[in-house]
Amino acid sequence: MEENKHIVYMLKCKDNTFYTGYTNDLEHRLKMHKEGKGAKYTRGRGPFQVVYIEKHEEKQKAMQREYQIKQLSRIEKIQLIRNWLKEVIQNENTKEL
Repeated sequence: MEENKHIVYMLKCKDNTFYTGYTNDLEHRLKMHKEGKGAKYTRGRGPFQVVYIEKHEEKQKAMQREYQIKQLSRIEKIQLIRNWLKEVIQNENTKEL
């Protein structure tokens, strides 16, 4: 099994709500959301923006993390997204050096 194949992701919907999900194929899952065949919650709420990605080696850990994120308040989710984006930017800046 490929490492970090289990992905927890968060989408920002056009109505500014967040959807958190789990997948082992993010590209396919995003296509399903876009086509209205994804989660019931996301139907009619597109277009979407991926605002958070977290990779795990084990499915169980990814699903537990998905549940934890879903329990967060909106403010806590926004802070999680901000922290993740800062990390992404720092990693990109480090690559340039």
